[in-house]
Amino acid sequence: MIKYNPKNWFKLIFALHKSDTLRMLWKEIIYIGVFSAFLSFAMIEYFDGIEVLESLLSVYSIVGFVISLLLVFRTNTAYDRWWEGRKKWGALVNDTRNLAIKISSIIKEQEHRTFFTTAIPNFVFATKEHLRDGVVYSELELTEQEAAHLSKKEHVPNAISQQMYLRTQQLKSEGKISQEEFLVLDKNMNALLDSLGACERIKNTPIPFSYSLFLKKFIFIYVTTIPLAFIPVFGYYSIIIAMFLFYVLVSMEILAEEIEDPFGTDDNDLPTHNLCVKIKANIIEIFRE
Repeated sequence: MIKYNPKNWFKLIFALHKSDTLRMLWKEIIYIGVFSAFLSFAMIEYFDGIEVLESLLSVYSIVGFVISLLLVFRTNTAYDRWWEGRKKWGALVNDTRNLAIKISSIIKEQEHRTFFTTAIPNFVFATKEHLRDGVVYSELELTEQEAAHLSKKEHVPNAISQQMYLRTQQLKSEGKISQEEFLVLDKNMNALLDSLGACERIKNTPIPFSYSLFLKKFIFIYVTTIPLAFIPVFGYYSIIIAMFLFYVLVSMEILAEEIEDPFGTDDNDLPTHNLCVKIKANIIEIFRE
């Protein structure tokens, strides 16, 4: 995720970051410009009665209003997914802290404290990579036995959570925590899985294919045919208008596609790795007390 100063207008306006859609679309913008130039030349030089097409301007104004509504819905939906993902990772931060504080206050045996000092960060690191379709075992602090056990699992965060439950159940059976304390810890461990499930829902439920396909076709047809309405009024200046409209409309769609899956490594995705590092540092500090 890119950190920036939103108040620095001029720096942002003239910045050409790799995440800028202008850098992504410059080839396509040129193609649209060439196509519009060819269409403008053909219409102006060889088409008689071009003034008749001026009436198309009002039609394209209505169509433009419709497409703007669709893009607003598309962008809002994508941002809602991004923001919900951020809230769930914020909940992970809070729940891991709560769990660590309670365990560190209740359990005094160093063996069990060491287990939870590594198991809780392992869960969040595994969750981060699970949402990216793979777990990086080098990020996890595992014994040889734990590594062998987890390597057989398809859902590593679930397996780590299960290990924490088994350890908590063991402590209850040995009388080192009471039933009430077990229920308190159980609530926080359940919350970790709830956040994981919510993130999986966001990742695995993209916008319906038919809607995305229709919107892309709608934008393409609108942009490639709009010079027909502008040429009678603006002449060759319609080339610039078509290129600008293509940049604006397609950029909105690209940005929506990027943020609707917020758990990857794109520039506008959530800083999940930084959050994992922060959680690990917090857990270590809590158990040092």
